[in-house]
Amino acid sequence: MPKVDYIFWDNDGVLVDTEPLFYEATRSVFSDLEFDLTDELFQQWFLSDSRGAWHLLSDENSTREAILGHKRIRDSRYTELLKNTDHKQAVVEAALSRLHGRIPMAVVTSSKPDHFDLIHDITGYKRFFEFTLARDAYAKSKPEPDPYLKALEVSGADPDRVIVIEDSERGLRSAAAAGLRCWIMPSPFTTGCDFSAADRMLNSIEDVLTLLED
Repeated sequence: MPKVDYIFWDNDGVLVDTEPLFYEATRSVFSDLEFDLTDELFQQWFLSDSRGAWHLLSDENSTREAILGHKRIRDSRYTELLKNTDHKQAVVEAALSRLHGRIPMAVVTSSKPDHFDLIHDITGYKRFFEFTLARDAYAKSKPEPDPYLKALEVSGADPDRVIVIEDSERGLRSAAAAGLRCWIMPSPFTTGCDFSAADRMLNSIEDVLTLLED
């Protein structure tokens, strides 16, 4: 395997198990609007296509103005769920600690900055990273290549010597479009996605250590 000079980590579903909380907050808003947002619909529209499922609502609830209102409510509920959850995982912290100082690392996430900061004010993981890019740092979100192109610009890394760790199809597509190798570590929400373009499939974060230390 070519030498790895930089690791770009996705956040939700990889470093922290926050996808169930985001789903809970989103589904509650849809439920208020008398729409059943199933696991399958959430996976398709939020984790694969990254479009959101707001267009599935009734005409009056899917206008641009209405959707902005729904998102504000969702984000508020998600914030409360984040505040009341311990996001730290011993296995993740141990893996990051072993890599820290050996391979430079960054986080490239679609999370909003306030949510990302709230999560990692709790975990303390920020100390392991050279930089973090949240949703306000680039023009178009995953599956567009913008997030990872921005990460390449900031890091100055050689694209051939970067590894991206993702859990979703939209993340894989974003990394591939930026010309980067991508290892997939599926989360319970993304196991049904199409990962045929992945360079490697992982069972856990510990597999990253095994591959890089061989």
